[in-house]
Amino acid sequence: MSILLDGMMPSDLVESVESPAELRPGAPGGVSAGNQRVVWKFGGTAVGDPQRLRAVVARIVDARRQGLQVVAVLSAMGGSTDDLVRRAHELSPRPDPRELDALLSVGESMSCALAAIAVHDLGERAVSLTGSQAGMFTDSSHGNARLLHISPDRIIEALEHDAVVLVTGFQGVSPEGDITTLGRGGSDASAIALASALGLRECDIFTDVSGVFTADPRVVPSARKLDLVSHDEMLQLADAGAKVLQARAVELAAAHGIDIHVRSSVTVEPGTWVRRDMPMLEGQRICGVAHTRHNPLYTIPGVSPAALSGALAQGGIAVGSIIRDAGVVRFTTPGIDSQQVVAALSAMDAKVAVHGHLGSVSVVSSMITDRSEIATTMLLTLEQSGIDVHLLATTPNRVSCHVPTADVDLAARALHEAFDLHATAETQAEEVQPEQMRSTENPVGAASHG
Repeated sequence: MSILLDGMMPSDLVESVESPAELRPGAPGGVSAGNQRVVWKFGGTAVGDPQRLRAVVARIVDARRQGLQVVAVLSAMGGSTDDLVRRAHELSPRPDPRELDALLSVGESMSCALAAIAVHDLGERAVSLTGSQAGMFTDSSHGNARLLHISPDRIIEALEHDAVVLVTGFQGVSPEGDITTLGRGGSDASAIALASALGLRECDIFTDVSGVFTADPRVVPSARKLDLVSHDEMLQLADAGAKVLQARAVELAAAHGIDIHVRSSVTVEPGTWVRRDMPMLEGQRICGVAHTRHNPLYTIPGVSPAALSGALAQGGIAVGSIIRDAGVVRFTTPGIDSQQVVAALSAMDAKVAVHGHLGSVSVVSSMITDRSEIATTMLLTLEQSGIDVHLLATTPNRVSCHVPTADVDLAARALHEAFDLHATAETQAEEVQPEQMRSTENPVGAASHG
């Protein structure tokens, strides 16, 4: 069995692949409640050292012993990917993309192999699989590959032989048989894709925070955890800089009907559900403030916006905002490294100026019915805080401002307060209570380790 992923609409998916009943938990004749399949993803911090890795493995083993069939997607140990990138750039300012992918894939392979060893040590069976072995097929775009289809036959076979399956996140295999990587945070996409391929409706993402907050709690101490956000809200937060989930992973979840449970890797408390459907709210709900400290503004003279966009597209880069004034084009490319942008434009024989001292801060709403009101509040708040705004951009669900990098944290705190996001839920637009959420919290909850 294989399942198509990126680039397909849900209707296409239904027409092209029919998930077998035995892969749909709760389906007649399918997996029994005591043998339910789950996909869990653990981030780099969760497996960042031997002690934390043992705690993750203990949690997985507990789940297996209570009847769950566990597919665990693991990231590289915290900081190891950055170290590998640094080593590559010590040898070359522009490492060959194919070889860089081969290098970066080592981190996830190490995490999975070590976790499998630890599972065996606890007396259970485990198998570690690379992206290729797990049937994660991608296109040939090294460094930012897109998933094309999943063939989980080997995973299913291992589960049916009572083994824990440990899959390397962040990587797959191209049509040419080369290792590819899925971009920063790509392990999230790996987990969502596997959940879909196995016919599941949910995926647990274990992180170093207890859920999705109204702002980064390390920057805004008054930020509060949200019990429930929609796919659209989460996509906007992630795209604006929230690091808790990769934006492409949220897109995949929305397209293929996967609910995401973002939760702590060190507690058993419920986290935040990112769901397909949300009850209608009275009026707009501002769900959070997201920021990124590095969101450069680029200036390039003597080119048309169309030519600029085309050159960036050939490098797999999408334009965020673009303005043309007196023969000069100014543009942004959120989430893309400056070196990658400059390299993509090198063939245009034009001088690119990088204003790298800028970051951005965004206000995200479930439905911004009056963007002018939100933009005005943002601009007034930032002005009163002494923060210069270099660019403002709006979308139906988000208003973003480019501000100096040095002022990003201050801007996030000021906007969080201006929109009363620190207040209790009772003072906000009515939110869904936890008991209203559909939850399939498995029996391992109270007995889990970590």
